[in-house]
Amino acid sequence: MTTKLESLINKKDKLVVGLMSGTSKDGIDAALVRLNGSGFDTDIELLNFISTPYKEDVRVSLDKLVQECSLKNISDLNFIIGDEFAAAALRVIDEAGLNPSDVDLIGSHGQTVFHNPPSYDDGRASTLQIGEIDVIAEKTGITTVGDFRTRDIAAGGEAAPLVPFLDYLLFRKKDNVLIAQNIGGIANATVVTEDVDDVIAFDTGPGNMLMDKIIQLSSGGKKKYDKDGKLASSGEVNLELLERLLADPYYSNPPPKSTGEELFGFEMTTALYSSVDSEMLSLQDMMATLLSLTVESIVSSYKDYIFPNWDIDEVIFSGGGCRNPILMDALRAGLHPLKCSTSDDYGIPVDAKEAVAFAVLANELISANTNNLPRVTGAHRKVPMGKIALG
Repeated sequence: MTTKLESLINKKDKLVVGLMSGTSKDGIDAALVRLNGSGFDTDIELLNFISTPYKEDVRVSLDKLVQECSLKNISDLNFIIGDEFAAAALRVIDEAGLNPSDVDLIGSHGQTVFHNPPSYDDGRASTLQIGEIDVIAEKTGITTVGDFRTRDIAAGGEAAPLVPFLDYLLFRKKDNVLIAQNIGGIANATVVTEDVDDVIAFDTGPGNMLMDKIIQLSSGGKKKYDKDGKLASSGEVNLELLERLLADPYYSNPPPKSTGEELFGFEMTTALYSSVDSEMLSLQDMMATLLSLTVESIVSSYKDYIFPNWDIDEVIFSGGGCRNPILMDALRAGLHPLKCSTSDDYGIPVDAKEAVAFAVLANELISANTNNLPRVTGAHRKVPMGKIALG
């Protein structure tokens, strides 16, 4: 076993699978990448990417976990999600025409089921991602790295966002400052500077999470999201509700900060949907208002925490929100005249970036490097994030 790990550590050119499932809990993104070297000079080549929806019973179980939490449910789902992640890894490898024995490493984010960062100031800071890495290693035969967030929390950090490590690798430019804006369930922004020690990042607030959950409630689970933003485009923003939502203390808290379903998940969605269910607000108007919330929270966070300190040359978008043309048009209008592009323009599909990030973070741990950015997360020091399950 020691020889196998040493061989992996010393190997410069690796095939690595990155696995990611975000706060939307809709499925697993799997990216197969070739990584040459480590650290900030790593060469990254994306070979294949897939997105695999969760089985319906698994997705329902994850949603119910918030409402009907039990030790048995958490323990069972930890292994069930491990099975799902392993299947996604094997599929992305197979569709690339390779065998599991060709692949050196898997990096798995897992599925976040609880996140209580220091910025919440709510007792002991903690975080929990499920998707047992021993299951992934056993099912695939591939050494697996996972559970990245816990070490940063232990070091006093937010454990989020973690993708800025990759943002710096991909997007840094001499004499330029860029923003890498991801819009997943939660939206987060990375200020990509020339010097890595100047990089900052933080969660700006909800991305697609509130909109998606309202659609799921209104359709009885038959629809997962507002395709192309059609419902939002046919509604009108309720300014009173928007103002009330933007008054949440989260937005006025300065970085470092992170958030998730605990603030913008089940409880908030249930309260919002009651207005639709009682016909106080139409579904279209609710969707228009929540889309505006995502836009306003992103734009205002730039004005409050980024623009006073940096002259920004470009905003590079990624994440599922890029598939919503109404959302993207509103963001471009709100950020005019800034140049807006997507990670597609840099060779990384908008849906794939976060999965690629966890392949890179796994490679850093195996290479015996630290892989957090303390200025981003607020950790006391640089630490090696992740745990290893040998294949």
